[in-house]
Formats: sequence, C-alpha cells, structure tokens
Amino acid sequence: MPATLAQLLARPELDLTLLTPPGLGDPETPVTWAHSSDLPDPTPFLAPGQVLLITGTPDDVDPYVARLAAHGVAGLGFGTEVVRAGTPEALVEACARHGLPLFEVPYRTPFIAIARFVADRVAADAYARSTWALRASRAISLAALRPDPLAAVLTELARQIERPVALIGADGALDRVSPSGALTAASRDALIAAADPLLRSRRRAAGSVATDAGAFALQTLGAAGRLRGVLAIGSEGLDPSAQQVVTGVVALAGLALEQSRATDAARARLRTAVWRALISGERALAESIAEPVLGPLPEAPVRVTVLGGTALTAAADWLESHVDGFFARDGQELVLVESEADTGPATAIAATTAARFDLRGGTSAPTALADLPTARAQAEVARQRATPKAPVPSFDDVAAAGMLALLQTPDARAVAQTALAPLTAADPGLTDLLRTWLDSDGVYDIAARRLGIHRHTLRARVAEAERLLGRDLSGFAARADLYAALRATA
Repeated sequence: MPATLAQLLARPELDLTLLTPPGLGDPETPVTWAHSSDLPDPTPFLAPGQVLLITGTPDDVDPYVARLAAHGVAGLGFGTEVVRAGTPEALVEACARHGLPLFEVPYRTPFIAIARFVADRVAADAYARSTWALRASRAISLAALRPDPLAAVLTELARQIERPVALIGADGALDRVSPSGALTAASRDALIAAADPLLRSRRRAAGSVATDAGAFALQTLGAAGRLRGVLAIGSEGLDPSAQQVVTGVVALAGLALEQSRATDAARARLRTAVWRALISGERALAESIAEPVLGPLPEAPVRVTVLGGTALTAAADWLESHVDGFFARDGQELVLVESEADTGPATAIAATTAARFDLRGGTSAPTALADLPTARAQAEVARQRATPKAPVPSFDDVAAAGMLALLQTPDARAVAQTALAPLTAADPGLTDLLRTWLDSDGVYDIAARRLGIHRHTLRARVAEAERLLGRDLSGFAARADLYAALRATA
C-alpha cells in the first residue's frame, strides 16, 4: 500500500521531526502524494490524503491551518533555514488545535526527497495491485475450467477480493452465496429486494444496496430481454484493481449462464412439441414425450391460459423455475395448462406472470384434455376482455355475462356506430327512445309511459327511425339487430 505518515516520519535519511503530539490525526493514513506550495490558500490544488510542504510562515496562521485540516490534508511539513530558522510556534499551536500533524524538515533534506519517497511507494503499490489483479484474474480463469464453472468462479472471486459474492437467479431467488454463510437473512432479503427491479426492467442495468454485511454492487447478467440473473458483490473499499477483476468475473459469469441456454432452448422446443401434439389430439404421443423430461401432464379437468406480450421469453424463463404445471411457447403466445384441482376458478400463477412481465391473456373454463382446441378458443375470447386492471380474465366470467357482453369490443362498436349513424345524424335523441322502447319489449303503452310521451307520438318516432334506417322494425330479427347495435354503443 502507499506510504503512511508514520512511515514517512520513520525514514532515517529524511530526518523529519514531528512537532505536534504523537496521537494527533491518524499516522496510518495512506499518503497519496507530497506537494510543495507557499500560496496563501493551496487547497484548490491539493487532494485529501496529500502532504503539504512549505517554507514560509502564512500570514493568517489559524485560518490557513483550518482550511488544510478541513480539506483532508494528511500532514504539513515546514522546511527550516530557508526563510527562517526553526518552525514558528504559532504554526505548531494552530496545527495542534485543528488536529493537523506538523513535522519539521531540516535544511539538508530537500523537498524532492520526500516527494520521491512518496512517489516510489505509490508506484510500488500500483505495481503490486496490478500484479495482484493479474494473478487473481488467472486464478478465476482457471476456476472457470472446473466442472461447475459458475460456482467455482464466484467462490474464487470472493476469496480474492475478501468480500461476499451472491448470485440472484432470473427467477428472483437467491441462487448461491460465497463464502457459504457469509450473509444474514436480513442481508439476503435486502439483496433480493434490490435485484427485483433490475430483473423486472428486463434491461442490462447496475445498482447498489446497503446491507448489514456492507455495501453491495449489483450487475445484471445476460442480454436485454433475457436476463439470466443479478450478480451482487461486496463493494465496500474496492480499489480500481479489484474493480477490474470484478468486471472480468461479470463477463465470465454471464458466459457460464449463457452456456445453459442451449439446454433451455431444447426444453422449450420439447414443450412446444408436446403442446402441438395435445392440440392435435395425440395425447398418447404427448405423454410419451413429456414424461421423461417434463414430468406427467396435468390431470383433467384443466384450464388453458393464453398470454401475449413483448416479454414472453423472460416470462418462460421465470415459469421454468416457478411452475410445476405444463406450459409452452406457441408462436407469439405463451400457453399454460393447469389442473383445475390446482388452480380453482382462476390461475394465480397466470395472474402473477402477467403482472410481473406486463402480459395480457385469458383463461378457459375447465375442460378435458381431449377438448384443448375448444379451451384455447375460450381463452382467446377471454383474452379480448383483458384490461390493465384485469390482465387475465376468465371465460367463466365472459360466459356468465351472456351473449350481449361480447358486443363490448372495438369491432362491434365500430359496426354499430355505422349502422346507427342515420339516427344520430338526424336526431341523437332517437337512440335513447328506441332503447327504452326495446327494453319495454316493444310495447308502446309501457314505453310511452316511461318516456313521458303519448303512445301515438312514440309510434311516429319509431316510424321515423324505420325510415332513417331503411328497415321494418316489426319483426324480431330486425329488433334484435337494432338492440345489439344500441348495446354495443352504450
């Protein structure tokens, strides 16, 4: 490490004399540089941890020393017999008062000798850290060749930087910690909570979090849209060399996780094949394919959920770790098939997936495995009713609302508005009148009382509507069509 003030004062060839009390300041604070200046205020040109060397007495000693101490100067050296013999007593008292170590530099010791000693130690420290970084990187690279490369890399990184390292998987759960037992339950929860928004963003990102085990730097692993996890590394006090090693590990960890993508892709293709066999009615084939790798298919009756959105790949990765039931990608849709005994009237896992990845979909009514095409059609109908507040509605609710509820779609509304355009153009009040008339089962006396008009007036208004629409409203079919249009625009 760089030279400390204590080491600087201990060098016999420099012959420096400490003038302030020995307990003043921290003698083990690293000295980053030695700088000489006789400016009235040299602090703009100094950095914390540096030593300042002067030969003249400042005009205002106390404010001068106060500025140096507040700026974080590690020590002040006064060169004697250049301007005056001995160190001014006022300077000694001011340094003692403000906690700034003061030492005397004899005339025979040039300031350059002090600067050279500090510079040599800084250079030696930089070389040592660079050498350490190379050795650490080599050890971590060799660890990547072991049977479980990811675990080996993280373990070696934790050993090299002497700080805990954790991996949060794409599912948001803590996958592993190195060294084992390094984190308390509270620290684990804090890391999981901090990683969650990074995973939800589905973008490459970094962050940080403070825990009772110290500060941690967080870095996502994987490509945007398909994150493989978040790496959490104890970051308190890491120098640039250690940061360089960490950067290399992030790349290695990402590579190790990406190596499992081929296996994931094969499982995804297998799931798609099983689903297409099921939807084609080839249940025996589907079961024979699924059983050895994916496990048994759900027990009937089942509910089918169809989900769509921009994050289907990330959602499928998450489902792989969270769902025991069957799911598969089918083109631009994600299909879940869950046993009714496990889901009840609504599938919690579908709702959770939709909320986490901003998906929209629909769930079918309970059905047999042989009727999956019907169940999928039901799920698609329910999907058309999805809203931000109800992202995965159930077909049960759609069916309970009746046939007329299906008219609440943009397509039906557009057709209805075109059909009713002659009425609204001639008299916007006609639509309300006709709606009341049809709600009264077409009985003029009842409708007239509800409207507060004479029944003959109502007959005349209905006749006017027939003329505008170009149709006879005395028959059931015409009235039903008009009623559907009125409901669609309500």
